[in-house]
Amino acid sequence: MWALLAAGFAGATAILAKKGVDNVPPNTALVIRVAFVLIFSLGLAFATKQLDITSLSKSNKSNWIFLLLSAVATWLSWTCYFRALQSGTVVKVAPIDKLSFVVAMLLGALFLKEKIDLKPAAGATLIVCGVLLTLT
Repeated sequence: MWALLAAGFAGATAILAKKGVDNVPPNTALVIRVAFVLIFSLGLAFATKQLDITSLSKSNKSNWIFLLLSAVATWLSWTCYFRALQSGTVVKVAPIDKLSFVVAMLLGALFLKEKIDLKPAAGATLIVCGVLLTLT
């Protein structure tokens, strides 16, 4: 259920972000988006009583490193995404962005030793074919 909601919100994000970068520098739009994400995230953490920084201090240093690297990857992804949306159409940009599933699956197999069965591999192949189809 959460994954379906995430997909729905991600789809809406493409349309909303495209309108948001209209006549606005992409980096300015990114700053505004990140500021709102921070505000909403803090509100959610407070409301659910899950703002527990001490849990990170009790964990090992690798948690901080991986969260930092994840933040850098998110920032790079969003920066590129906003630039792409400003110069391209949602119909072209969004499918390419969804190749992230294929990349994540391959990285999961490579670094996390997750197994890729026939069904996910076939799904990834169909996603790649679908992206190629939308770009022709």
